[in-house]
Amino acid sequence: MCGIVAYIGPKEAYPVILKGLKRLEYRGYDSSGVALLNAGLKVYKKKGKVAELEESLVGKDLHANAGIGHTRWATHGEPSDRNAHPHMSANGKLAMIHNGIIENYTQLKGELQKKGYTFSSDTDTEVLLKFIEDIQLNNDCGLEEAVRIALKRVTGAYVIVLIDQDNPDTLIAARKGSPLVIGIGKGEHFLASDASPIIEYTKEVVYINDYELAIVRPDELILKNLGNEKITPFVTKLDMELAAIEKGGYEHFMLKEIFEQPHTIFDCLRGRLDAAAGTITMAGVQNNIEQLKNANRIMIVACGTSWHAGLVAEYVIEELCRIPVEVEYASEFRYRNPVIHKGDVIIAVSQSGETADTLVAIEKAKEQGAIIFGVVNVVGSSIARISNAGAYTHAGPEIGVASTKAFTAQLAVLTMIALKIAYEKGTIDNKRFMHLVNELQEIPDKVPAALQTADAVQKLAAKYKDAKDFLYLGRGYNFPVALEGALKLKEISYIHAEGYPAAEMKHGPIALVDESLPVVFVATKDSYHEKIVSNIQEIKARKGKVIAVISEGDDVISKMADDVIVVPAADELVAPMLSVIPLQLLAYYIGVAKGLDVDKPRNLAKSVTVE
Repeated sequence: MCGIVAYIGPKEAYPVILKGLKRLEYRGYDSSGVALLNAGLKVYKKKGKVAELEESLVGKDLHANAGIGHTRWATHGEPSDRNAHPHMSANGKLAMIHNGIIENYTQLKGELQKKGYTFSSDTDTEVLLKFIEDIQLNNDCGLEEAVRIALKRVTGAYVIVLIDQDNPDTLIAARKGSPLVIGIGKGEHFLASDASPIIEYTKEVVYINDYELAIVRPDELILKNLGNEKITPFVTKLDMELAAIEKGGYEHFMLKEIFEQPHTIFDCLRGRLDAAAGTITMAGVQNNIEQLKNANRIMIVACGTSWHAGLVAEYVIEELCRIPVEVEYASEFRYRNPVIHKGDVIIAVSQSGETADTLVAIEKAKEQGAIIFGVVNVVGSSIARISNAGAYTHAGPEIGVASTKAFTAQLAVLTMIALKIAYEKGTIDNKRFMHLVNELQEIPDKVPAALQTADAVQKLAAKYKDAKDFLYLGRGYNFPVALEGALKLKEISYIHAEGYPAAEMKHGPIALVDESLPVVFVATKDSYHEKIVSNIQEIKARKGKVIAVISEGDDVISKMADDVIVVPAADELVAPMLSVIPLQLLAYYIGVAKGLDVDKPRNLAKSVTVE
């Protein structure tokens, strides 16, 4: 949510910032803007796409060696030019960009209005900037000190970057609860919400922690805490290539990332899973194996697609490890008063590692003595750093807003974790362990066959693109896959879709069934197969249109369904990594057929870093 880019150094700032904003478009936004410092502070901002901002600036003097840029995802105030960032101080000497929410902005705004301040936007950001300005004026202090004082007063989440006309060689930045990374170049620095705008300039970065303030000059980076104590920056090398954040010949990032899954799942397993030796090597698990295998319960906290991965993991862990598992929406978990005992294991699942609700949830659980195990994709992310241990998914950058390759990578990691714990605990025998290890290792080789359904799925998309509703049904391990398929369709095509356990259909959703309703069954061969056949017959009896994802060799459902999509056979425990792929493709091709921007669906953000 929201994208932040800033530059200071010898280069022309505007081209760096503009390209960076385009790199961050995947995060979701509704307006954009830049502030450039050159013989005065100039701010340009525009509702709509970055391309519209770029077009509006043609012919203007954009020369500057320092600047800040922003893509906004609206929280306070509707999308508009005046609510777009950057915002300016009353005296016109400061400009600021902000990602996050200032919760007590109403109180601060009232205090400032009594002092005579007026506001040209509806945003909490303008309130924070003018609060900083007021502190600077009334305390006769520098901008750095004014920011420090202000941030001790505000509540909420933020990353802010300020540019100051009176100090043209310095940017001031600070963070709490939203991501900020600073790239270190030769006599220059790059600031961004994530590494994608930085990777083509430098691979040396510093991830800023909560409650840290950065004073950034072309040849100097100073980090301090809010108590004004200096902190030594920890420089990290980026393990990312520029090609990973480019389309590589595909029409959309989403399609590219769907087709990357043979490689991303392989990368996730590589160096960890050795079927020939019958071993799983995961340091985060091994170093905490006693706590994991002796846990009285495991709680998985996540949001969206990651929550669906957690549901699959619940089934896997309970079957293999015989440990009770609860899967919680992080957004609910953080606000109720859950019973957490010392030694409980909390698995936090997040693609970005920055999901605000998940972060707060695990912070609270950690305070109560729980062991936090992070499963994230982004190295150096907040969840990775707050966790006691964890495992990266190694899926690479995911630019499409609707998560695809991250989901299958999460399933691969969570399955390995379950197998490792079960083996160490002795809750599965060696024969079963070896069978599942081999089944999991074969998944990357089976995914290409699932991807070969793309042409058939594209034809189905043309057939069903005008449907008003979809129903997705599955049983057992395939129930979370049905939920994920419905979510993808909603996100990408804006068609209303519901996912349900197939057995629950008779308890309500069957009332929706008529000859116009497509019903997608995730019906790969498993222990529930005969039951799912009965459910399909119930839909057919009511004239519903049945689309079935089936295992190769299934000649029962293939004769019953209106349309079938065939994926390779696999053990039901690992089959979701295959059965979900046609559902990703179906959502993608329906979205494309409807003429929608599948990489940047409306109202959505890639990384939800605010409530």
